[in-house]
Amino acid sequence: MSTSPDRELLADTSNPMGLEGVEYIEYRVSRPQALGQVLELMGFRPVARHRSREVLLYRQGDMNVIINAHAGAGTRAAPLPEVPAIAAIALRVRDAAAAHQRALDLGAWDVPVQVAPMELHIPAIHGVGSSRIYFVDRHREFSIYDVDFVPIPGVDARPPALAGLRWFGIVQYIGPQRSEDWIAFYCELFGFEELGEDRETGVLPTGRVLRSPDRSLQMQLIEPDPLVTDGSERLQRVALAAPDVPAAAAALKARGVHFVETARLQVDVRGALTQSWMGGLMFELIYVDA
Repeated sequence: MSTSPDRELLADTSNPMGLEGVEYIEYRVSRPQALGQVLELMGFRPVARHRSREVLLYRQGDMNVIINAHAGAGTRAAPLPEVPAIAAIALRVRDAAAAHQRALDLGAWDVPVQVAPMELHIPAIHGVGSSRIYFVDRHREFSIYDVDFVPIPGVDARPPALAGLRWFGIVQYIGPQRSEDWIAFYCELFGFEELGEDRETGVLPTGRVLRSPDRSLQMQLIEPDPLVTDGSERLQRVALAAPDVPAAAAALKARGVHFVETARLQVDVRGALTQSWMGGLMFELIYVDA
């Protein structure tokens, strides 16, 4: 008796979504040039523009960052924020349609995607706050950027990663007493596992930490301090893995990046935290053995 390929993919209980890494992180912002300057300080380079929207693709190594400054149409279009906001995570999967359907079957909320002519349809579900989680399966021989983006002339489409940097994780702020809800969300839908208290994760090891089954992404869930009134939920900042944090920090400092240096927090072999730009944009470096 033959078996459906989709069922075979979804039968992998250790990696039910067929996760294969992070395709891109997307920021929404009203000042794309200012954000682009920060990304260039961090080693990213602009490599392509969207065909029909005010959207830019930045890249270094295997990391893609999308700056979305497209205001949208209609009265319900959300205004662009001045402080860059992480609007989406795109996850690489073996089968985007199957992963999307599995998420919907388990109760995720679908995101209707309006696709313009000559654009790809990329399935998505709602994430924390107003963010989205996309599923991408075109990342080997054929890329989503081959259709939706136009390369910038004369630019290296594959700029090397600075000091071996690569994706590590995302810090997510959650509401009071919401840890168990979000742990269930990531574990049941995507097969994440929670790491124990003995984990060694960067310079700010607070909250609860989850790791994707393919070990490509960690989610650090942080509830607000009881004395803090801001209980809004959002993706707060991105963490980058570095095989040598002091060396990576030195390379970034040479480019003009400053790091937080206090009695409690400074650059060390475990990790580092950059300065804040544009009212709240920060990046974290975390040691990961190459």
